[in-house]
Amino acid sequence: MADRFPDYDVLTQRDTPSWNAATREVIDARLRLGEATGLLTAVQIATLRALAERIVPQPEQRAPVNTVALLLASLTDATAGEGYRPAGLPPAREAWARGLDAIEAEARLVHGRGFAALPPEAADTLLAAIENGTVRACEWQQLPPRLFWSWRLLPDLVAAYFAHPSAWSAMGFGGPASPRGYVRLAADRRDPWEAAERDDGRLLPAPFRNRHAR
Repeated sequence: MADRFPDYDVLTQRDTPSWNAATREVIDARLRLGEATGLLTAVQIATLRALAERIVPQPEQRAPVNTVALLLASLTDATAGEGYRPAGLPPAREAWARGLDAIEAEARLVHGRGFAALPPEAADTLLAAIENGTVRACEWQQLPPRLFWSWRLLPDLVAAYFAHPSAWSAMGFGGPASPRGYVRLAADRRDPWEAAERDDGRLLPAPFRNRHAR
């Protein structure tokens, strides 16, 4: 997918009034974060990495997003969650362990090899079967596939991915802007420090697009 903000890097806001000390501390920790160990098996981790590649591929020509590390960090507390969940869906860490086992079992049942070894088309077809609830592996008897898809797999991976500054830069998001704040909130208005979207394939750097903003 083309980068609509190729000249923008939200990290340039780090030492400006856009980021306060608390923001800098949180984002620095996210950038340093490595994958936690001991939460999932080696096979589960391999499946999770392959899932992340299919659901939230890395942004082009930007620093990689450590999606798996950010997701694992959210599972460190075995009881952590949103404070609610649908009936039939276990707590987040348990749901992920069951779901990754079920995905691996489904891949071996249908394709004779693990999910991480599937070509992209086969992996996407398997993911569509989870979304539609048409999977066959017996491991799904312990985890409703459509519920896992809509409540854990998609929301958790997308939330982890878009917590990283590279994903913010790729979509032109300027971050929390605290204490500076956003001033120009009307449609098609932007503050001078915000990103400007590439226009019809022609690159217009943010300073040019923002030259009238004061």
